Amino acid sequence: MSRIGRKPVQIVAGVKVDLSASAATIQGPKGLLRVGIPRGISCRLEDGRVLVNRSDDSKPKRALHGLVRALLANAVNGVSTGYTKELEIEGIGYRAQVQGRNVLFNLGYSHPVEFPIPDGIQISVEKQIRIAVSGADKQLVGQVAADIRKLRKPDVYKAKGIRYAGEVIRKKVGKTGAK
Repeated sequence: MSRIGRKPVQIVAGVKVDLSASAATIQGPKGLLRVGIPRGISCRLEDGRVLVNRSDDSKPKRALHGLVRALLANAVNGVSTGYTKELEIEGIGYRAQVQGRNVLFNLGYSHPVEFPIPDGIQISVEKQIRIAVSGADKQLVGQVAADIRKLRKPDVYKAKGIRYAGEVIRKKVGKTGAK
């Protein structure tokens, strides 16, 4: 039995879960998420909890058992409290600003970079150098934050660029000129 899959997913107040054979729909104050349930994995509601079971003990089913339970737990947490990733911009003249459903970045390129905000994601910019990406879907929040970071990865020599809040950049030593 999977140690992760064995644990029931607690449904918090204000969250509604609808189960079908192939998907679970989780609805809460932060939105609606749909989690696919693969064949061989079954879910049932019991006492305000979701229990996940598998049909047999094959290795792929054991892996999916824990995966589906973790995805359901992430969805329940996402629609109730949500997820947030914070990024920091470092560098002279580097800044960001929100314009409608786009974020406009000045990152030292010859042109400003426009980043469209996907549905289900909120982006706020504080002091033009701190970016907060938030939403109900944990995977989408992480992917959008990674895509923003990819616009200008931190430089290993001067640590200029976009990085996650609290991320430590290992700097390299520059070359020394012959004297």
